[in-house]
Amino acid sequence: MKLALIADLHANREAFGAVLAHAAAQGTERHAFLGDYVGYGADPGWVVDRMREHVAAGAIAVRGNHDAAVVAGPQSSMVADARAIVAWTRDRLDPAQLAFLAALPLTRIEDDSLFVHANAWAPQEWAYLEGRSEAARSLFATDRRFTFCGHVHVPMLYNLSGTGKAGEFKPSPGIAIPLSSQRRWLAIPGSAGQPRDGDPAACYAVFDTEAQALTFHRVPYDHAAAAAKVRAAGLPERVAERLGGDH
Repeated sequence: MKLALIADLHANREAFGAVLAHAAAQGTERHAFLGDYVGYGADPGWVVDRMREHVAAGAIAVRGNHDAAVVAGPQSSMVADARAIVAWTRDRLDPAQLAFLAALPLTRIEDDSLFVHANAWAPQEWAYLEGRSEAARSLFATDRRFTFCGHVHVPMLYNLSGTGKAGEFKPSPGIAIPLSSQRRWLAIPGSAGQPRDGDPAACYAVFDTEAQALTFHRVPYDHAAAAAKVRAAGLPERVAERLGGDH
């Protein structure tokens, strides 16, 4: 089975549509959504409604920190712009949409895979996984062979050897990476809705469960239209600039 791994959509309708179309062309049969469906972007209601349709059809979905903040209030660690966007977003979601976000689990385990937004050692605390030490900590916190997470908006792949040595790999788009059975793996597909590595193209990855291989993808989309919507909504200019490839 080919599973599309999609994280950090951040209410970006244009990116979501482009990623779904690209994933379908790759022959994906199912989707796993790794949190942060809202926040920053101008189309939270549309994205949540599409998410509800996919989950009803059998997609995997876990809760992100922005989803949690819209439901229960912003975390103290959130910067001022993010807090303002949380309030703006909440005002644009109806009770059913908020209930959907509130009901999402922090983690999901299927077969030998763990799906989580931030990390496996304390999913509810939203600590960032920014290097090998945090990747190893996350992998040691689960007995699953594969961990898939979001939160960090840059694509990365980490592994852990049988002796506990951690390795990291920055993937190239479109190249399948075989996931050796001699190691355990943690993959961050990058952000579909707000990449932060200087390339505005949406990020996602495809996990081929039969071939035990992972392919990262970049998908061009109309990021200028998404940025124009952010500006028209009166959201912070910095958010619009990020969609153009700024960090």
